[in-house]
Amino acid sequence: MLSPALSPMLATETQQHSAAVQPVIDCNVSLFRWPFRRLPLDQTSDLVQRLRALGVSQALAGSYEAILQRDFSDVNRRLAAECAISDLLLPVGAINPAAPGWQQDLNLCVQQLQMPGIRLLPPAHGYDLQHPQLGELFSAAAKYGIFVQIVVSLEDPRTQPDLVRTPEISLLPLADLMRNTPKLRVQLLNAKSSPELISTLQQLPAVQTDIARCEGTDGVPRLVEQLPERQVVFGSHAPFLIPEAALIRTHESSLLTSNQIQQVLHANAATFLQGVRP
Repeated sequence: MLSPALSPMLATETQQHSAAVQPVIDCNVSLFRWPFRRLPLDQTSDLVQRLRALGVSQALAGSYEAILQRDFSDVNRRLAAECAISDLLLPVGAINPAAPGWQQDLNLCVQQLQMPGIRLLPPAHGYDLQHPQLGELFSAAAKYGIFVQIVVSLEDPRTQPDLVRTPEISLLPLADLMRNTPKLRVQLLNAKSSPELISTLQQLPAVQTDIARCEGTDGVPRLVEQLPERQVVFGSHAPFLIPEAALIRTHESSLLTSNQIQQVLHANAATFLQGVRP
């Protein structure tokens, strides 16, 4: 965790770096409180203010309430109402295909709340990508024309509470799911850069991944080098992680061209949100 004194310095630095490639689209933020501890930006107004200061013009927002709560209709209604306070926030409703009644939750998100996409949290909800209901959910999402975000992990296993451990899911079954729903737009959130991730995405050119867990000075350039750059999008995992960190990782290496930075910070996500597959 960065000190309060250091954080404004980083905000100024990243804002200066990103000035030439405005605006930024953050594909991975969440609202409300992380269940296991307070976070500095867990008030929506504070988070929006920080994101705007960093040049973010739009953020795809899920809900931390979906991690432990079971009534997803209430969770998603609260999320939609909270996002309505700022035009920066785009609500992405939570669906649990392992729970009964998920079809009604999906209908609520799409037909009543007019959400452009949904977010799945397999690690928190105890299923993997081989769950039998996932195929039906993917087909329904494709029919509605919405996108699907899959949270691959929530937190580093080393810092998770002993009684609530959420392992990172395997991405290997994703190829079969996508083969049956070729028109579906999918983003992976919090996926750690690994041979499995690279191999999976190389087979699935329509799937994007965010950079929230790209570690090391050259983590983002390495990811862009290994994949078509259209598959890599900016995601901060704020407020669990400070949003400055992802911006700094994008800019700190000289290995990315200005065009590649523009693709990661804005263009790839903008195309995705317009309904165009990568």
